[in-house]
Amino acid sequence: MADTSPTTESNAIPHWYTDDDVLTLVDGDGVTVYDDGGEAYLDFASQLYCVNAGHGEERIVDAITDQASRIAYVSSAKDNDERTALARRLAEVAPGDLSNVFFSVSGSEANESAVQFAREYTGGRKVLTRYQSYHGATYGAASLTGDPETRNAMGRQVETGGAAKFLPPLTHRSPFDGDTPAEVAEQAADHLEYVIHNEGPDSIAAILMEPVGGTSGAYPPPADYLQRVRDLCDEYGILLITDEVITGFGRCGEWFGVDTEDVVPDLLTFAKGATSAYVPLAGVIAGPEITEHLHDAGIDVGQTFAGHPLACAAGRAAMDAYADGMIENARKRSEHLEDRLRELAAHDTVGTVRGRGLLWAVEFTDPATGDPFLNPWIESGDNPVDDVIDETQDRGVLIGGGRPRTQIIVSPPLPVTDAEIDEAVDALDASVEAVFG
Repeated sequence: MADTSPTTESNAIPHWYTDDDVLTLVDGDGVTVYDDGGEAYLDFASQLYCVNAGHGEERIVDAITDQASRIAYVSSAKDNDERTALARRLAEVAPGDLSNVFFSVSGSEANESAVQFAREYTGGRKVLTRYQSYHGATYGAASLTGDPETRNAMGRQVETGGAAKFLPPLTHRSPFDGDTPAEVAEQAADHLEYVIHNEGPDSIAAILMEPVGGTSGAYPPPADYLQRVRDLCDEYGILLITDEVITGFGRCGEWFGVDTEDVVPDLLTFAKGATSAYVPLAGVIAGPEITEHLHDAGIDVGQTFAGHPLACAAGRAAMDAYADGMIENARKRSEHLEDRLRELAAHDTVGTVRGRGLLWAVEFTDPATGDPFLNPWIESGDNPVDDVIDETQDRGVLIGGGRPRTQIIVSPPLPVTDAEIDEAVDALDASVEAVFG
């Protein structure tokens, strides 16, 4: 671990900042990170669900260093050998015929770019997204986001149009009354078709969704739901965009989350795990027809740091690491993580446990009512879920808070071991007991 002295004050303003107690991290190795006082923590949030390869992966570090020694920056309007090599590598693992990459910097910008391309290609202006979704926090991406905290925080300054919402196929406290996941999937798809009819199919450019919910609660779709969405898109001439910002690069046990559903989208967005977050990188992967249209029509916008050579070098090295056993390990460890998390149901305050691969949510509910103890989207007050997160950190494990924070998100790096899973879930178990008794 690096020799660093503790810092007591920072001039940097944290994001998602609500209080003065901000952890200062200065070093990391594998699944473990260290604060400025030398304390170790198991990183079961992968920071922001992005350090998929773990901390201190030397293959990525070496690739960045080598690229920096050759040429550190090339305009995003020009070609670069590393940029081209990564685009080809992404095409090899992308679903179906998705084969051409428009690089970006962040997931928010990737989603905005995908929406722009869909609108230009189809001539439609509307994009349908789900309530209880997250697609970013820039003005455009926030309008796509179904999380009201994010959408309303940006909307206080300006509202951006062209986005309409539909209900997600939740199988717990669902807005639908199906008795089985299959019935919920059918009702949710019928509802989506109803929304399409009422918005006007010709006005809709795309449906944008996460194949497995991310911070909204790691919701895997009911069986056949995503295929029905694909069928609706085909029937009404609407593009399907899958937001793989969290679910990509092994997080769900395959290269992309949509691979677990055997559905091919028209556009796929990525970020976070693309470089294991060692350097910011994002993008959109498109098929040949949309790519040809973009080539013919031209692209009048761009981003200075899109496809940065250092990021592309990091991306190729990260993909090498993922292919060298990490995705396979994620598949193997997912069953153990699920089993251990489901043991938490022994606490009567644990409502549901759900997820896929190494992306899981644990929701807390009042056993007397089955409802959350506090939903910060609709009420204020002390939230015991915050206390669970704090208690778990005090026990040396970092976990995330979901949207809404009626739940926690557990999402370790791909090289996690069963022993690390046991240590983390034991700490979480003790924390739940400490908070709820």
